Amino acid sequence: MDKEEKRELPRLNWFPGHMRKAQRLIEENLKLVDVIIELLDARIPASSANPLLAKITEGKPRLIALNKSDLADPAMTKKWLCYFHAQGVRAVAIDANKGKGMKQLVAETEDLARPRTERFAKNGGRPRAARCMILGIPNVGKSSLINRLAGAARTKTANMPGVTRAKQWIKIGRNLDLLDMPGVLWPKFEDSSVGLKLAFTGAINDEIYDHEQVVGLLLDVLLRDAPKRLIERFKLSEPLPSQGHGLLKLIGRKRGCLVKGGEVDMDKAQRIVMAEFRSGKLGHVTLDQIPRGGTKKDANEKDNTIHRCE
Repeated sequence: MDKEEKRELPRLNWFPGHMRKAQRLIEENLKLVDVIIELLDARIPASSANPLLAKITEGKPRLIALNKSDLADPAMTKKWLCYFHAQGVRAVAIDANKGKGMKQLVAETEDLARPRTERFAKNGGRPRAARCMILGIPNVGKSSLINRLAGAARTKTANMPGVTRAKQWIKIGRNLDLLDMPGVLWPKFEDSSVGLKLAFTGAINDEIYDHEQVVGLLLDVLLRDAPKRLIERFKLSEPLPSQGHGLLKLIGRKRGCLVKGGEVDMDKAQRIVMAEFRSGKLGHVTLDQIPRGGTKKDANEKDNTIHRCE
């Protein structure tokens, strides 16, 4: 996201009390697990990665799961998987709602846990299932993933941040136990573009920011990256307005969001745009670009399977 898009949104600062409790709960239970599964949003793999989690789970085997891959640009998802491999981190793309990638996720998790479970048995312990902790920011799909793996609605789910708050162990088949933990956001977003992307995708509570402003900025991004999709979806004609706020007004008129006097109901218009973006109706969009670094040379030194990414 460029400087022009960043400048208009003040830094978001949101870390409610239950988030602090969640952080302590994670730290207290790390010793119980063999592997960390970090669930990221495939549309924002960098912005949805909590730096606090990386710090407090350092030293544990880790698997990245890019959820909501059905909503992201498939080519970009492949590049992100390659990027993680290049950093020496295993990663899989999944769609928890449809069950895509579940077998690979389980297989990778069990494989990462095997050294510890085998060592435990060799030291005289009773053979046990691999133990994993699922971590991620709110609304990234942890509950949907567990429900899919368990085959039943074992956890409370809702389309809003912060619903899953208490830890719970869930048995997945014979060889895997999952520890679900609350979602945790970090105290302050130093980069305003990160806060924006979290707002776009629903990770931040919709009540704490100016909806019209944020949707206007989202439309700025889509004007740059997917103008044809906007034209198709909202039946618009070229040339399009140069800024997102003007485009939001135009979309409101096209969708009949009018009030007395023929003025556009901006609140209704922004709700339509946000809902259609989050549901994938505005196309497969990845908002995060691959960080610089993590070259193919590095990848080949760390993981000889990287050739599949080229």
